[in-house]
Amino acid sequence: MKLTETTTLLAADIPVAEFSGFMRLGSGFADDGSQDVLLETVLRAAMGAIEARIGKILIARGFNWQIYVWRRDRRAQVLPVAPVNAISQIVMIDDLGVSTPVNVADYRLEFDTARPRIVPTKGNLPEVPVNGSTVISFDAGYGIWLDVPADLRQAVFLLAANYYENRNDLGKAAGQMPFGVAALLEPYRDIRLGAA
Repeated sequence: MKLTETTTLLAADIPVAEFSGFMRLGSGFADDGSQDVLLETVLRAAMGAIEARIGKILIARGFNWQIYVWRRDRRAQVLPVAPVNAISQIVMIDDLGVSTPVNVADYRLEFDTARPRIVPTKGNLPEVPVNGSTVISFDAGYGIWLDVPADLRQAVFLLAANYYENRNDLGKAAGQMPFGVAALLEPYRDIRLGAA
């Protein structure tokens, strides 16, 4: 399985000015904005780390998810991230690379804040072609930056500040989330009790 972004966040989508204020960086000087590239970089890194940790997409964008077999069965397919706002299309690709779109009337999106699913409108989802794959195109994310829940925005800023402050010290607790960030993320972690 492979999850790929189909739209890229633009610099204007990243809350650099807000983060600069959060960091209390000086303003009104001749070098205003000289740190913007670094601030954008640490914000993108923090958002990516948080999205990977909680399985939620913060700022809305498009994705393609290529799978080679349905996860459990053909009665439903849990999507890899949330919140999913819309399914654009589902395409079956055979072993020769020929694409066949699935009729949009044959499936629907079951909205869920933690585990959105594709469910068939009748029967089962179509078989994945032998030696082929299925590509599911969808839009996911809370919306623009201000649509992201406040505690997740705070977690992004705290983690980005940590990256900014420790950018030259690569040995400090590599891969660990600071306690305050982890505490803010805990309610958003998906607890899976089954294999679905």
